Amino acid sequence: ADGVLTVPVTKDMVKDAPQIDEDGHLSPEQEAELYRHYGLDSGGGGQQTTTSMDQDVPMDRDSTMDRDRTDEAGIVGRDTSGPTTDDAMTRSEERLNVGTESVQTGRARLRKYITTETQSVQVPVSREEVRIEREPITDANRGEAMSGGDLTEEEHEVTLTEERVVVGKETVPVERVQLGTETVRDTQEVSEEVRSEQIEVDGDTDRSADTDRDRPGR
Repeated sequence: ADGVLTVPVTKDMVKDAPQIDEDGHLSPEQEAELYRHYGLDSGGGGQQTTTSMDQDVPMDRDSTMDRDRTDEAGIVGRDTSGPTTDDAMTRSEERLNVGTESVQTGRARLRKYITTETQSVQVPVSREEVRIEREPITDANRGEAMSGGDLTEEEHEVTLTEERVVVGKETVPVERVQLGTETVRDTQEVSEEVRSEQIEVDGDTDRSADTDRDRPGR
C-alpha cells in the first residue's frame, strides 16, 4: 500500500546481496545465487521465478543506491595507492645528493740515479823554453866575464819547467729536492636520472568546477 514494498529481509542482507546489473541479462547461475542468499526455494516454475526476480531487482537497486551514498559520505575511500587517511595525496621525487670523497689515484717517489757527461774546460798553462841571449861586455859586467879561464870547453845546463793540467774531482752538494703536494681546483659535470611522482586528475574535472561555481556565495 502507498507504493511501499515490504520484504521479509533486513537492510544489511539487501546491502550484502550479490550485485546484479540492472539492465543486464540474469543468468541461471546469478538467479540461483540470489535464491541462496535470501534463503528461497528455487524449485518453482518459470512464473514464480519471474515474480521473484521482479521483486529482487528493486532490492538490488536500493542496495546500489545505499552504497553510492556511503561512498559520497567519504566513509570508504577508493584510493588504490594505500589505506584511506585523508583527501590529500603525497607526491615524492628523487633528488641528487652530490658530494666528494678522497680516493688514492697514484703514488710518487723520489729516486736518485747517476748520469755521466763530458765537460770541457779551458785551462791556461805555462812552460819554459830555452832562448839564447847575447849581450856585449861592458864595464858593468866585465868582472863576471873575465872570471873564467882562458880558452876552455864548458857545458851549462838549464832546467826547463812547465805547468801541466791536473784533473781532480770532488763531490759537493748543489741542491735539495723533496716531494710536495698542492691542491688544484677543477669542475666536473655529473649526470644522473631522477624519478618524480606526478599527480593528475581522472574524471570530469570541468563538471566539478561548474558545481563549485553554482554553489551559493561563489
